[in-house]
Amino acid sequence: MEELFRRLAEPQGESWRIAESDILREWSKSGSAAMDVLLQRGEKALDDGDPATALGHLTALTDHAPDFATGFQARAAAYAALGQFGPAISDLARALQLEPRHFPALTQLGFMLEETGDIERALAAYRASLAIHPHQQEAIDGAARLERQQDGTDI
Repeated sequence: MEELFRRLAEPQGESWRIAESDILREWSKSGSAAMDVLLQRGEKALDDGDPATALGHLTALTDHAPDFATGFQARAAAYAALGQFGPAISDLARALQLEPRHFPALTQLGFMLEETGDIERALAAYRASLAIHPHQQEAIDGAARLERQQDGTDI
């Protein structure tokens, strides 16, 4: 994984795309086929616009795989889709406790903090995510938007 994270942070070239894909693939493996199915079902329900069903699958996943960071990050997305930012932020904190380099969780945290008006912490989350994965367009856009806001320039 260390080599993948090194390639992910490279400023030039396109090898970061492969590294990103490899990291996300590794993170999607819980170590249990049954838990991987719960993750897939939860993600599919989110993709299908059914966050309540996703929340059921992902809660079962986090209950049975409490050390699986991606499970908590995915459940945070379901909570956020239901407008429940408190539990979502709590799940992101758990995901980051388990895997501090979980850049999707950091970017998602930045977005949620931005939505709740906590601009300073949102910007810090976006910047932390970009320190790990400097090519993430969502984090780049979020940080730029908040930096403009801090500078007093409306968008």
